[in-house]
Formats: sequence, structure tokens, C-alpha cells
Amino acid sequence: MPPRDNPTARQARLGGELRKLRERAGKTAREAAAMISTDQAKISHIEAGRVGVSEDRIRRLAVFYACDNEALVEALCAMAREHRGQHWWDGYRGILAPGFLDIAELEHHAVGLRCLQPVTFPGILQTEEYAHALFASAIPRLPDHELKARVEHRMKRRDILERDEPPNFEAIVHEAALRMRVGGRKVARRQLEHLLSMSERPGLILRVIPFTSEDFIDVTQTVMYASGVVPQLDTAHIDTPLGGRYLDAAADLDRYRTLLGVAEQAALTPEESRSVIRHVAREL
Repeated sequence: MPPRDNPTARQARLGGELRKLRERAGKTAREAAAMISTDQAKISHIEAGRVGVSEDRIRRLAVFYACDNEALVEALCAMAREHRGQHWWDGYRGILAPGFLDIAELEHHAVGLRCLQPVTFPGILQTEEYAHALFASAIPRLPDHELKARVEHRMKRRDILERDEPPNFEAIVHEAALRMRVGGRKVARRQLEHLLSMSERPGLILRVIPFTSEDFIDVTQTVMYASGVVPQLDTAHIDTPLGGRYLDAAADLDRYRTLLGVAEQAALTPEESRSVIRHVAREL
């Protein structure tokens, strides 16, 4: 099978974790290749996510790398069993840019989500009208078929909250997001009413950083922190002008955990946040 031209973020992550284990063990790619009877180029492709790897090879490499973290090895084997076409977002492959599929995949596999939003609301908390207004404001203007696909995709992302065991979700939004009249007064009001309804769900925490906060002013970044089934698979996703970035280095994860912790301390309590949302909604 030829190498993948565009591995998904999760396929790349599986390869990246195998590379981390190899480097931590002080083994070369040549040594790893000899262990599983392949060549060095194949190891490079595996570690870049360009080709798949079997569970048997993962387990053999884990032993070779002296990795005794059984939970991590099992999680990597579960990732290796995944294949394109088994999830709903695969239906958008070739229709939407890969980044849309990657964020849906990240949310789907997370056991917990924390996010910081400066001027908009988290995608899985958006109403259809609100999402449509956001995408319709893109410059240059999106073709109608892509606009429709983006909105539909975003609405399907909300399904993770309807699962029998949804991930715990904490959203920290700045008051600026509450006052942005995306789509006009009526759309903005209905979005705020939707937030109030969603904030009452078990396992979902919504906090607002008020304009009056003097403790937190770093509201320029949109950050999502996804907790994996094991801590080694945690991921920080940040939006940039060039698209989303997925960070998994220990230093980066620690930085964004700290950032979210500081934001949480500066934010209002959930009940105080609901009160602010009600107040802004009444003003519209």
C-alpha cells in the first residue's frame, strides 16, 4: 500500500507517539526496523503517519522500547484499529478541508474538553443560525455548497454531547463573545438562550470572563484542550491565521493547562456566568 499523502492528525499522532517511545529508549530507526523485519524508510513512514502499523508490531516495538505503560500501549493499538470510513466525518472527505475532519475526530475521541474562546462560542455550542452567520461572513465569500456543508458538519459535531457518556466539557468565553451580534439581534439572542439551556447539562460547565476582570487579559487565542484516554494522548488545539495547530509536546500541554487554569480563576462562577448571559440577552 502506498504511503498516505495526507494523514489525519490522529494518524500522525499515533506515529508521533511511537517515535517518542523510540527516542526515549535511545533506539535508532534502523534498530527499530530490524526488530520488526522491515526497512528504515518504513519506520520513518510509520512515525510520520504516512502508513499504518499493526497491533502486533506496536506491541513488539513497545517491548523493544521497554515501555511498560500498558494503558498507553492499549490506546495506541486501539488507534491502529481505526480506519477511514468508519466515522460520520469521513463523509466530508474531499468536500471540506482536512482541518474540519481533524477537529471532529479530536472531539470524538476525547474524554474531556476544555476551551477558551475570546470572541465566538465553541463550535459544539453554536446554533445553526449562528454558525451560518459566522461562515457566511468569510472573505472571500464561500460557495453555497461549501457554506451548507460547513454548517451541517458543525451541527453534527454537537452529537458528542448526546452520547450516553459524553465527555466532560468546560467552556470559558469572554464577555466580548456574548456581545458580538453575530447574525443580528435575533440570532444573537437565540444563541445566548441556547447557551443558557446547554449550561444546565450535567458535565457541562460554562464560565464567562467579564470585561471588568483585571487578572486575565490574554484573550487573543482560541484554545481547545482535549484529554485523551491516557494523559500521554492529551492534545492542545489552537487556531492560527494559517489554520489549526495540534500540539502534544509536554511543554506545550503544560503551558496550555496553565493558561486555562488562569482563565478559569479569572472567570465568574457558572451561576454568575448564567446571570451575565441573561442580562446581555435581555439587552438585545
